[in-house]
Amino acid sequence: MSVSEEEWQKEQRRVDRVVDKINDTIDSLKKQAGHRRSEILDIRKDFWDDVTVNLDEPHEAVETATSIRQQAEVLSERERSHRHTQSRLETLKKLRNSPYFGRIDFREEGEPEAERIYLGIASHFDEESEQFLVYDWRAPVSSLYYDFSPGPAEYRTPAGTVSGEMELKRQYLIREGRILSLFDTGVTIGDDLLKEILGKQANTRMKSIVATIQREQNQIIRNVDNRLLVVQGVAGSGKTSAALQRVAYLLYRYRETLNAEQIVLFSPNPMFNRYVATVLPELGEENIQQTTFQEYLEHRLARNFRLEDPFTQLEYTLTADEKPDCPARMEAIQYKGSFDFMHLLDQYVEFLGREDLLFRDLSFRGQTIFSAKEIRDRFYSFDPALSIPDRMQRLRDWLLEELKKRKRREQTRPWVEKEVQLLDHGDYERVHRKLQHQKRFTEDTFDDFHREQQMLAEIVVQRRFKPLRKKIKQLHFVDLPGTYRQLFDRTGFLTSGDLPAHWAEISARTVEKLDRSELAYEDATPYLYLKDRIEGTRVNTSVRHVLIDEAQDYTPFQFAFLKRLFPRAKMTALGDLNQSIFAHALTGDGFNPLAVLYGEAETRVFRLTRSYRSTRPIVEFTRPMIRGGETIEPFNREGAKPTVTKAADSKDLALRVADRARALQGDGHRTIAVICKTDRESREAHEALKDRLPHRLIGKETASFEEGILVLPSYLAKGVEFDAVILYNASREQYGKERERKLFYTACTRAMHELHVYYTGEKSPFLSDIPPEHYILEE
Repeated sequence: MSVSEEEWQKEQRRVDRVVDKINDTIDSLKKQAGHRRSEILDIRKDFWDDVTVNLDEPHEAVETATSIRQQAEVLSERERSHRHTQSRLETLKKLRNSPYFGRIDFREEGEPEAERIYLGIASHFDEESEQFLVYDWRAPVSSLYYDFSPGPAEYRTPAGTVSGEMELKRQYLIREGRILSLFDTGVTIGDDLLKEILGKQANTRMKSIVATIQREQNQIIRNVDNRLLVVQGVAGSGKTSAALQRVAYLLYRYRETLNAEQIVLFSPNPMFNRYVATVLPELGEENIQQTTFQEYLEHRLARNFRLEDPFTQLEYTLTADEKPDCPARMEAIQYKGSFDFMHLLDQYVEFLGREDLLFRDLSFRGQTIFSAKEIRDRFYSFDPALSIPDRMQRLRDWLLEELKKRKRREQTRPWVEKEVQLLDHGDYERVHRKLQHQKRFTEDTFDDFHREQQMLAEIVVQRRFKPLRKKIKQLHFVDLPGTYRQLFDRTGFLTSGDLPAHWAEISARTVEKLDRSELAYEDATPYLYLKDRIEGTRVNTSVRHVLIDEAQDYTPFQFAFLKRLFPRAKMTALGDLNQSIFAHALTGDGFNPLAVLYGEAETRVFRLTRSYRSTRPIVEFTRPMIRGGETIEPFNREGAKPTVTKAADSKDLALRVADRARALQGDGHRTIAVICKTDRESREAHEALKDRLPHRLIGKETASFEEGILVLPSYLAKGVEFDAVILYNASREQYGKERERKLFYTACTRAMHELHVYYTGEKSPFLSDIPPEHYILEE
């Protein structure tokens, strides 16, 4: 409902006053920042002048260390204060541009008048009037705006529930301090505002639009009660946006005890990380840790293996139907990602606790000083009631102690005397000073030359033994690759569970890759799980929240592994089962394995069925492609119907696609994606288009993308949106198998405003499921 001209002018005058107050605060903070910066520079410049340095006596060295620490603490405090001021300045500059986006008039029970509450991306308190001119959208009272229409309303605070009456809900669109749109509404977000925001061209970064949070998204954002939050949302329902706003809310609510470094986002690929990297800074928060599961695997495994990535695995499953090993590989991918395989590994670990854990020789200067048999016998001599990791630590301590004895014996060897002669002058100087220092506190008259030679020998042996000592500390004496390989050579340890039908072929293939120091993607998590069960679980107790985007692409085994890795963390899993494109997802268990890990009492599941990304015609075109698509609700934003066009051949296809892409650019679309099925098809399309159309080829190694025309495989487009999408070749040959249905759907749902589908030969059967009135058939 629109407001009167008089009311509009009254609201604009308030905006002007608030902007003036914000400018005053900015001026004041700039002065503070300048003063603090001068202090920091002065402290740095005079740091050593203000520190008492005296190292002659031990107690004076302690005084020096204390003086340095005190001065460093003063500097650190000033720097923290300066960073906080700079951060506040950046937030205020954003607030000055758009002070607020909403207003609610709320009369609390027992109060005679309603309080006017204005909502923005951050709070702003006016010291003069002692009032909040703007409330942060994350404040408890702000939930009224997202959750209620005018009428009875309530919100939760740490002290309890506050009830009352909402007398008005008003929405604004303010830019550069001017009100561009203003209306009263009875729903969370007025369609006019949402249409205006969604109707704009896509950017190369995700937008942070806290003004458009819907009620169901607000429940996700503010949930603090459950250990596991599962958000099953259709394409374009705002899952990722809600998750990042959830992070901002958590950082706000727990700002005294939670920081950005304690939150980790696992995203589908590095390009996606760049896509979402600006959301939190726009909300005035630091960026959280962002990574991919593959990056974590490579961090731990790349030193020892050539590690397959999930996209290479996916490329195999999309193109390997004719290969003889395909059935066995597909079964391996599903089995090795299951709880069944994890339970098999648990049985294997129990067996290894009794026998056949493999070890390596430890050598020094080309000679074995601890044989694998000697290490193995010592390991199995420990109390079998102890866990393998406990025994491994005792074994490590024994080896280090034995190494000390061998170091002492080694110092008298002829090779040591030779290497002493090669030491540099600095080593001799240090030994000489150490001897002089010792003579000050002892009456010992032992021959200085002999003592010096002894100390120099210690230096030589210490340096040469250092790599070996490091290996022992890092448990390199355990033959983990051999132990994992052995799992596929023998299964006599099995006490329960069935092996897959193709187990012999799966085992042979796994062993063959391990012998080449290669690790298939489906083996990476099980290998790390076995490593942790043997060496001791590597956990991160500092991380308090884990977010997994595109969670439908994770295996049950990977979910269990992440839960062990972050034992103190709450988890938010975001996904769309209609976009499950990896082979392990064919079992159809969805997010049930994840819920099983945390238990029903600790789990909350949200389902988002309304799609905001695409226009109504695009949603009506895509939802018949998938089972249950009729439950997807399109947002009422009009646009052109998708087109379906047959090309005569591959040359005609490239010509038509190039013409369409140029036309879309001419119409003002800034991000245009030519989506192909696989990386191989993307490269073929790139070759066909490179002389006809300026564009950029996107591969799995691409870290970011810019505006323009992009050619990319379907799986790299996941989670990202584009102004317009051209599906390069929707033929039966490319998208004819039932398991490719969700891949086809995923590619089509990337489009915000326009979707154009091309094909050669016979069209994909998935297009036949779409009523003809939902698209334009072009010649």
